[in-house]
Amino acid sequence: MIHGKRVMAIIPARGGSKRLPRKNVLPLAGKPLIGWSIDAALNSKYVDHVFVSTDDQEIAEVARQFGINVPELRPAELATDTASSASVLSYTVEKFGSQVDIVVLLQPTSPLRTTEHIDQALDLYMAKQAISVISVTPCEHSPLWANTLPDDFSMEDFLPCHAQTRSQDLKPYYRLNGAVYVIDAQALKDMGSIPYTERTFAYEMGNHVSFDIDQQLDFELAEFFIQKQLAP
Repeated sequence: MIHGKRVMAIIPARGGSKRLPRKNVLPLAGKPLIGWSIDAALNSKYVDHVFVSTDDQEIAEVARQFGINVPELRPAELATDTASSASVLSYTVEKFGSQVDIVVLLQPTSPLRTTEHIDQALDLYMAKQAISVISVTPCEHSPLWANTLPDDFSMEDFLPCHAQTRSQDLKPYYRLNGAVYVIDAQALKDMGSIPYTERTFAYEMGNHVSFDIDQQLDFELAEFFIQKQLAP
């Protein structure tokens, strides 16, 4: 609970993964991938309830090993490739979180997001009187130096006029990193989506903790950085 508001962390974990099969239960530095997010949520000083939403029995069993009660498997219509995170959140809050004031979405594919990140995002949410707080990280390379290519790969028009500006003089750009979403529960119910309004604020995280596991390379890089942190 934070400032009298009840907080529910929701970890959505589908069983199907095409680029990296069974990724949510793959061992990462000695712990199933989903376990990193469960532990981070359980150790938060603000989160009252941690809920794992899954369509997969194995994922449910792994969650139970970490002390999470999984009361059901997600309905089939919420387990497709096209089902949105917002629809999963709305369903979960409606059925299991009627007394919840704040929803924290924690994607299990962000294993380097820590308890401290969660609590800092919630602190920012309260300080800003926000409707939502969403984590971002600086772009590793400015998108102003990127462009599409024609079929013949000609670079005649690749660099726009501002490309003559030194990279260090360009305004920094940020990208979503998928690690933490803090959302007003009532706004989620009313809008049926994750709010992006004038009352949505960015919570900045470093590149070195902003891995979003989608393929084998992401997994290997995340394990390298976790092992580096754990090294004496």
